Formats: sequence, structure tokens, C-alpha cells
Amino acid sequence: MWPDRRIIDLFKTEFPIVLAPMAGIMDAELVIAAAQGGALGSLPCAMITAEKAREQVNIIRQRVPAPVNMNFFCHTPVDADAAREAGWKARLGSYYKEFGLDPAAPVNAANRAPFDEAMCAVVEELKPEVVSFHFGLPHPALVRRVKAAGSIVMSSATIVKEAIWLEEHGADVIIAQGAEAGGHRGMFLTDNIAQQPGTFALVPQVVDAVKVPVIAAGGIADGRGIAAAFALGASGVQIGSAYLRCPESKVIAAARTALAQAHDDSTVITNVMTGRPARGVTNRVMREVGPISADAPAFPHAATALGPLKAAAEKLGKVDFTNLWAGQAVRMGRDLPAAELTRALAGAALARLGALGG
Repeated sequence: MWPDRRIIDLFKTEFPIVLAPMAGIMDAELVIAAAQGGALGSLPCAMITAEKAREQVNIIRQRVPAPVNMNFFCHTPVDADAAREAGWKARLGSYYKEFGLDPAAPVNAANRAPFDEAMCAVVEELKPEVVSFHFGLPHPALVRRVKAAGSIVMSSATIVKEAIWLEEHGADVIIAQGAEAGGHRGMFLTDNIAQQPGTFALVPQVVDAVKVPVIAAGGIADGRGIAAAFALGASGVQIGSAYLRCPESKVIAAARTALAQAHDDSTVITNVMTGRPARGVTNRVMREVGPISADAPAFPHAATALGPLKAAAEKLGKVDFTNLWAGQAVRMGRDLPAAELTRALAGAALARLGALGG
């Protein structure tokens, strides 16, 4: 028995496990598979159009009778700075030369859009059971519309102050994202990555500070981690890195190899890939230009100049410029179908919780 059933009862899932939304390397297939295993499947919508989001949710609805979480970014957009972009491209100039690329050629702008009226209209139309946000919450009027559509609202906090703010501004569930977590830091009331607490320190302090259910995220990749999260007072867990090598993910072959070979010390927090701090397995550009660089343009514009380099390197089977977002528990990922992995995680956690309960 789960010691806290609030997330299960709220989401109406079999297990208190949330598949982390991982933009760029997953779509409906992984959502469906995780949901078939009993988790809450999350569809990352920050890098797709409203039409694509609608299409993906409809595919999920047709394949599995399970709740779905639509995930969005809600950062404040910053216009591209031409001088900063030029300086960044110059900083990457030796790579362009190495791969025979023309730095003056037109490049598609990086697409990571915040939640807006168009996406809110899609939410109102599709009525997903859960809508989650990263980097705080959108405008209060949009939050009210999401809630009026019947969706549960959740968002990530990296410090206690953010968790309190989220609860005060309408979040029904808070994801406590520890420093171990892969991907972008969900921080929005601070930008000091050096001060971000780890999961073990953050979760119990967030639990003590808010009344809404708390989901633990960061460094959780097996039954022991899930049981530990519940011991800290969490009502559920969000897991991403453990699913990266599932056959339903869209991770390319070279990246799968890099992830499979990663160790506990293989990830760093970097801003060179997108302009905003995110944890991933170290690649060439992160080593040679970062991991933190003052030259990187603001989010998401740092990714624009990296686009041609990423494409050229991947054609050669290299991931020198590819986002390998993953947490510190990436080594614990497994090559299992997502449904099977979900059930294995839940079973191991229940066995551990049963043993702890005597």
C-alpha cells in the first residue's frame, strides 16, 4: 500500500508516478506506454505548435483510457539580441569551420514558446486532466481558464520560496525539483544555481511549507528512490532519466549510447545549449565552451546558432552539440519498454515501502 494516496486519487492513476515531460526527445508514444504501465503520462508542448499538441493528445486519447498531462513553459520571452547572437556565432566559429558550415547562412530560430492564448484555447478544447508548467505559472487569467477547463494545475519549485509562491498563485500540486534533476531548472524566483538544494533537502522542507501534495523530482530512478521520496513526505515522484532509453523514446542512437555509458559524475548544469541552466550529460561544446558561459545569449536563443552544428555532427553519428538532458541517476536507466519499466519501478517501491513498514 502507498503511504500517501493523494496523487493517485487526484490524478486517478494506478501509481503515484509521473513521466517527466522531456521536450524534443519524446512524443505520444512514450506518453501512451507510460500510461499503460500505470503512470501519469506527460506530453511536452513547449516546442510544438498548438495544432501538433492537439494531434498528439488525440492520438493518446485514441490509444489509452488514461489521464494526460500537457506540459508548457511559462518563461517571459526575451527578444533576440543581434549583437549577442553575432558574438555567440563568432565564439562557435571554429566549429562552423570544422564542419564546413557557412556562419552567414540563415538559421531557423530556436522554438521554445511560453504558454499563450492559442495553447490555452487548446487546453480548453481538449480538457486534459492535468496541465503542468515550468518556470513558474502563466498570467493569472490564463491559470483561471485552465482551472475552469477542469484541469489540475502543477508546477516546479527549486526552493521553498517558489513552492509557497506557486501554492498562493493557484498550483494544486507542486513538483519539488532537486538539483539532481535532468533538464532545465524550473527556477523563477531565483537564478542562483549554486544555491539550489538537492532533492533530499528540498522535498521535506517543501512538504512542511505547503498544504498541497508534493511530487519529488531529481535523482529518482528506482524503487529505492521512490520509497525514499515517500519517506521524505512526498505524495508522488516525477521520473525522466530512467525512461530515456525506453524503445518508445525518440532519443537518437548516438545519444542512447552516450546515455548508456554515462556515470554518476557525467552530468553538469550548463547554459551553453539554450541560454538557461539545465542538467545534461557533458558533450563536446559543454566541455570546451562551458559548462557556463557568459557569452551564451538569453534563453532560448543560444540554441539557434547550435542548430546547424547539431545537425552536421549528428549526420556523422556524433552528439557534440546535442542536448543530452539527464539527471544524476542517468546510469540507472534501463532498456525496457516504458510500461514494463513503470510497473517494475512501482513494484520495487512497494516492496521497499512494505519492508520499511514492517
